[in-house]
Amino acid sequence: MKKIITLAIATIFTVSAIAQIRIGSVVVPEKVTFDGEELIYNGGAMRKVLSFKTYAGTLYTKNKYDNDKKVLDSDETMAIRLNIASKKVTNERMIKVFRKGFDDAMFGNTQSLDARIEDFLKLFNSKMEVNDFYDLVYLKGKGIKTYKNGKELGFIEGRDFKYALFKIWLGNEPACEIIKGGMLGVSK
Repeated sequence: MKKIITLAIATIFTVSAIAQIRIGSVVVPEKVTFDGEELIYNGGAMRKVLSFKTYAGTLYTKNKYDNDKKVLDSDETMAIRLNIASKKVTNERMIKVFRKGFDDAMFGNTQSLDARIEDFLKLFNSKMEVNDFYDLVYLKGKGIKTYKNGKELGFIEGRDFKYALFKIWLGNEPACEIIKGGMLGVSK
């Protein structure tokens, strides 16, 4: 009987270990669910600045992708998770990064998105702590729902907004090449 109990416990721990993935010092789930839709880990990587780990970026999709254009053009539910790994990542710095990211992603032509970008940036007004995580979830045909540590912060309408937001990490000039390659599963 002891052998059966030991085997059962070992199986439970093995299954739970498989259900998580380590990206540097951050552990992310293999699967996430938003609005009843299950998404699987597509890939992820840690951003480093001067050898300091700042945040991990992870892409979750319904199907596996290794092509940035297919992710950007897709109208299926998907999510980017950002896990804060450093106290140097503050909400002020994150807002600055988003502003530059939108500008770079849209080649300076953000006029059609400006009001929505401002509404989105307001979602990041609260203090960021190490181990906080943000989910930027595109809901098929609707727009981006943003969560902090599992709590919904707000919703920004439009597939065009998803395109610009995801292009920050997956565009031709991404915020971080390492994270882009990691999210697409083509580098570690």
